[in-house]
Amino acid sequence: QVQVVESGGGLVQPGGSLRLSCTFSGFTFSDHAMHWFRQAPGKEREFVAQITTSGSGIDYGDSMKGRCTISRDNAKNTVYLQMNSLKPEDTAVYHCMAYGGKEEYWGQGIQVTVSS
Repeated sequence: QVQVVESGGGLVQPGGSLRLSCTFSGFTFSDHAMHWFRQAPGKEREFVAQITTSGSGIDYGDSMKGRCTISRDNAKNTVYLQMNSLKPEDTAVYHCMAYGGKEEYWGQGIQVTVSS
């Protein structure tokens, strides 16, 4: 059974930083590309970042490009999203997702609120 343990969200002031993490179990983590998405209230889900199985390939969505870094630790079955220079418009629920070609495993979502 697939399980996901998420951490790192919360309330942060504009300009601040957060690091989100998702630790997966129940499948071969290193065989799956990892993604981060986000969804703000009343808006569609938005792509944030993705990283290949080995970590050699990384791509970012336009909304946070230059302000976030995706990484993974295959020994710990964990994917990270380091977010810097946060803005109020970054307020959203952030979701991690493992993609294996035929299946997707989603985290429950991490609330990030950027406000003074």
